[in-house]
Amino acid sequence: MACGRFFTDDHPAVPPTTLQAPAKVNLFLAVTGRRPDGFHDIVSVAAPLAWGDSLAMEPAGASFTVACDDPAVPCDASNLVIRAAGAFAEASGWRGGARFSIAKRIPPGAGLGGASSDAVSALVALNAHAGAPLDAAALARVAAAVGSDCPLFLAGGPVAMRGRGERVERLADAASRRIRGARVLVFKPAFPVATPWAYAALAAESPEGYVAAGEAEARLSAWVGDAQAPLGRLLFNSMERPVFAKYPAIPVLLDALRERFGVRSRMSGSGSACYALLGEDADASPLAEAIRQAWGAAALVVDTRFA
Repeated sequence: MACGRFFTDDHPAVPPTTLQAPAKVNLFLAVTGRRPDGFHDIVSVAAPLAWGDSLAMEPAGASFTVACDDPAVPCDASNLVIRAAGAFAEASGWRGGARFSIAKRIPPGAGLGGASSDAVSALVALNAHAGAPLDAAALARVAAAVGSDCPLFLAGGPVAMRGRGERVERLADAASRRIRGARVLVFKPAFPVATPWAYAALAAESPEGYVAAGEAEARLSAWVGDAQAPLGRLLFNSMERPVFAKYPAIPVLLDALRERFGVRSRMSGSGSACYALLGEDADASPLAEAIRQAWGAAALVVDTRFA
């Protein structure tokens, strides 16, 4: 099935299963070093958003295909949904097939986890359709094998991530409540940032670009343990240094938003998307206008909340 095309009605008795595939934001991202396998170790807090893609799955034959309403998204074997479906079939022994359709809202190259979230939604849909052959732990192992960002989307709320991202732990309830429901403005310039490039650029600064693991854990523990600490105190991102050096349009805008509006803005993941924490009664229109004036009409601006 080609990109941009959706399901034909040749399986009318089995309506598609549709799941939300939320975007995520890294509120805290400390890269602590490079591993022997080429990946990087991180200490991070990530939280899903109430906004994102949606993915529909329909049983079909004994193979997997994917369609997307965004022609820029590849619909071949490189798509993480197809990779996730294949990994599920291998782990579970399930011999069915499915067609997937992605309603794309999360842009690629944004640091918002769109491809990973789509892949996890595919895993969850397949597992449910196949009669739950994989328990939660097995599903998490499959997700981790598909991509470093994937396991966090199984948690359904704010998490702490360690290792290369595969070690996921739900935040304590008291800390989670300081994140869930908070209002956030997500915005992205027209250009993407390639994650492999960003990590390679950070590694090239070694060891200056890394945060000591003990320091990262101490900073995270201090915020989690202080029930009065505002969410803004948690914000940090190691990846800003190399990305900002190559793409100065990002830090120039973030500095302008802080000076003009007093908002706390950071980049999510390896970029290029950024976010700003908003008060409940804040008017986001002036912020959105300033962002589009700086980055052009093609800039993505979404007023949403942490899920």
